[in-house]
Amino acid sequence: MEEANADVNMAQVRDLQASLFPICTKGTFLNNLLNRTLRNDQVDNVNADSDTSQIDSKLRDVKEVFPLMKEVDCPYQAARWPMECQVLDDPVTHIYPTSTSYSEKEPLYKFTGKEIQPKQVGEDSGEVIFKYYPVSSVNYFCRSAVGGSACSEAHYSQDPSDLIFESRFESGNLAKVVKITSTYYELSLRSDMYTNRHTQWFYFRIENTKKNIKYRFSIVNMYKSESLFTAGMKPLLYSIKENNEKCVSWRRCGENIAYYRNDAPNGDSEDNPRYILSFLLEFPHDMDTVYLAYNYPYTYTNLQDYLIKLKDDPVKAVFTKLRVLCRTLAGNNVHYLTVTEPCQEEDPKQKKVIVLTARVHPSETPSSWMMKGFIDFLTGDSLQAMELRNRFIFKLIPMLNPDGVIVGNSRCSLNGRDLNRQYRSVIRDAHPVIWHTKLMLRRLIEERQVVMFCDLHAHSRKSNIFMYGCEGKGHEGRKLQEQIFPLLLHKNAPEKVNVKC
Repeated sequence: MEEANADVNMAQVRDLQASLFPICTKGTFLNNLLNRTLRNDQVDNVNADSDTSQIDSKLRDVKEVFPLMKEVDCPYQAARWPMECQVLDDPVTHIYPTSTSYSEKEPLYKFTGKEIQPKQVGEDSGEVIFKYYPVSSVNYFCRSAVGGSACSEAHYSQDPSDLIFESRFESGNLAKVVKITSTYYELSLRSDMYTNRHTQWFYFRIENTKKNIKYRFSIVNMYKSESLFTAGMKPLLYSIKENNEKCVSWRRCGENIAYYRNDAPNGDSEDNPRYILSFLLEFPHDMDTVYLAYNYPYTYTNLQDYLIKLKDDPVKAVFTKLRVLCRTLAGNNVHYLTVTEPCQEEDPKQKKVIVLTARVHPSETPSSWMMKGFIDFLTGDSLQAMELRNRFIFKLIPMLNPDGVIVGNSRCSLNGRDLNRQYRSVIRDAHPVIWHTKLMLRRLIEERQVVMFCDLHAHSRKSNIFMYGCEGKGHEGRKLQEQIFPLLLHKNAPEKVNVKC
């Protein structure tokens, strides 16, 4: 009788999980990810155990299923997407060079004063050759699935010589392409999901390229009035053929770059102005596959691959511990990493705590690369790293907004809100990551002394490295205390960190 009840409970749990989090099993890539997700020993043991009476009490309530999964070591989890998102089966992978390859400064575009600023033409005088807007019956997030939904036709070109555009992959963002001439294309970005704002991040693929031809691309609905593109920053390009032949990774590209206000009636309004990024580009190879991006992409899958390698390293596993902080609205894991040497003191609570977080804004990919560099250093074998691990406990949350990163948002999560403005919120279900981050901080403060909390960002209008501190209202001495760490950074790297108190 007990075994029969256990079977019924297991079936109910599985049915509820299937309805809340449907799994898409299309394509070999997603199947491999699902196999990696289910390789956890404890989950396998539960499924394979014929004596279900022992776990009957644990599975009576579906709410207990997720804490059960949360306590085990972090398995690899395939990215979960909103159901209305179309996702390609084939994964997008890029080969990144070592950090030593980035020792030199990136080349900036030198303005000549002769940059042209073409006005938006629009689809009335052009031909729409790519169009993809995730369609939902309601304008809010409802359900998610691994791999999203199957892709339908999004390419409408009849000319075999046209460039072929695509953005339906992780962190991709491109909504529409209008062909004006054979060498001029107007591009529109998708706003953050469930909003009509924040069109700044772009990341898309182009196929069917031809070399020795100068193409002009104009992204006609950029959101911010100021940009580093006006200070010489160039878009990024990744060529599959260049990487295969010369091991060239992402590189800056483009000439005749201009960033200016869109004055076209269909691209501007007084309440919601838009801006155009226009540039010339010459592809390096015929019939190549290239990617263009606003900045160096760093996806949720990149993070998971990195963390799993870190967890599986037998040396680093001694002083690192990878856990799941919570799940996002879409059901994606939010990881946190604890780094510290095993405590040798009589009172282990004497160790002070440093907390670092990153990537609350999806488009700010440099924050992920900064976090990766910090983890590489902190888990390295240098004397400085060992001293830091001996003195402090580091709590690191590398990606606060996995949902926004996955779908290619610029700023918001799937609730259409900027999570960096929700730290005063007490609504757990609407902002689970912020709620659990605050809970972790509160518990740390109760148990130990937290000497620093630092949230890593990137900026679309300012160069180099700078820091913002708290206002310190009501605490006169705290403002001076918060200036110590920025001053130390400035003393050690004055060419990169400026301090203005």
